[in-house]
Amino acid sequence: MNNFELKNPTKIIFGKDTIEKVKEEIPQDAKVLLLYGGGSIKKNGIYEQVKTALAKVDVTEFGGIPANPEYATLMEALQVIKDKNITYLLAVGGGSVIDGTKFLSAAAVYDGDTPWDILTKNIRTEKGMPFGTVLTLPATGSEMNSGAVITRAETKEKLAMGGPGLFPEFSILDPQVITSIPQRQLANGITDAFTHVLEQYMTYPIGALLQDRFAESILQTLVEIAPTVIKDPTDYKAASNFMWSCTMALNGLIQKGVPGDWAVHAMGHELTALFGIDHARTLAVIAPSHYKFNFEAKKEKLAQYGERVWNITEGSTDDKAYAAIEKTVDFFHELGIDTKLSDYTKDYEGTAEEISKRFTDRGWTGLGEHQSLSPDKVEKIVKMAY
Repeated sequence: MNNFELKNPTKIIFGKDTIEKVKEEIPQDAKVLLLYGGGSIKKNGIYEQVKTALAKVDVTEFGGIPANPEYATLMEALQVIKDKNITYLLAVGGGSVIDGTKFLSAAAVYDGDTPWDILTKNIRTEKGMPFGTVLTLPATGSEMNSGAVITRAETKEKLAMGGPGLFPEFSILDPQVITSIPQRQLANGITDAFTHVLEQYMTYPIGALLQDRFAESILQTLVEIAPTVIKDPTDYKAASNFMWSCTMALNGLIQKGVPGDWAVHAMGHELTALFGIDHARTLAVIAPSHYKFNFEAKKEKLAQYGERVWNITEGSTDDKAYAAIEKTVDFFHELGIDTKLSDYTKDYEGTAEEISKRFTDRGWTGLGEHQSLSPDKVEKIVKMAY
C-alpha cells in the first residue's frame, strides 16, 4: 500500500427530515447566497424547507446554475457576492450546483483579475469562502470532497479545480429527496458513482486489501439497489443506500494508499464540452474502450472485479477480465445508458483527433495510473468508443 494522508473536515448530516438542521450550521449573522439550479427545488418542497429553516438569516438567492456549471453564469453570481457583501454560500442541488459553489468559494477570495486562471493554471485554493450543501441529487460525491469541474461554453472547455479550502463545512443528505428525481437522472447518478469507484479501483494490485474491499462493496451495493432505485425511488432503504454509496464513492477514502486512473473522466469531460452529453453517459461511453485498450495493464484487477462484483468464476484471468468488461456494459445498458458515442451524435468523426490535440496543447501527455496514456493512445481509445 502507498503512503497517504487523509483529512476530510466535512460534517455529514444524514437521514430523514434533516434539511431543517441547516439553521444550526450557518452562523446567524452570515450574509448567505443561496445557489440552486433550474428551479426543481421549488416544485419538490426542498426550497420551502430551506427557506423556512433560514427564516432568521439574511439570504440572497441565485438560481439557474446549469447541469454543467457554466463559467459565464458563475461570474454573474460572483458579482452578486461582491455587491451584497456575501459571507457564506449555500448550495442546494446536485453536483453541478455544488461544483459551481466551490468555484465561487475560490473565486470570491482570489486576488487575480481572471478567475478562469484558477482552472487553467491549476491554482489550489487553501482557504475559500465558507459554504455548506443540501444535496438534492446523489451522483458526484461533491458534497464531501474538495474538487469541482467547471464548463466554459465559449471555448468548449471543461476543466477541474480543487484544494483543501474547498471542502463543504457541512452537507445535509436526506435520501427522501430522490423521490422527485426523473429516471434519467437516477440512472446517471448510479453510473457516475459506479465509474468514480472504477477510476480509483481499476488499476493494478498493490496489496491494499481493505481499500479494494471498500471499493468492491460500493460497487456491489450500487448493483444491488439500482433496479429498486430506478423503479421505485420512494423506497427509503434503497434511496439511503444509493445516496451514501454516491458520497462514499468520491469522498477521498477509497483512493488513499492506491494508484488512481482518471483517464476516463479526462476523455469524458471533452465529450461533454464538445457535444453537451450528460457527464455520466460520457463515462459509460469511454470506460469499456479504455479497459479494452489497456487490457494487459489492467487484467488482474479486471479479473478480481469480475470475481468479486459479478461472481465470474469460470475461465482464465483473461476470460474473467473480458467477461467483467461485458458485464459492466450490460449493467449500463440495463440502466438505459448507451455506451457508444454514435448513440449520442452523428457528428463523431474527428472527435478523437480533436481530443488528442487538446491534450497535446495542454501538455497532458501521460494520463492513467502509469502516466503512459499519450495523446495518440487517447485518440485510439476515443475511436474505439465511436
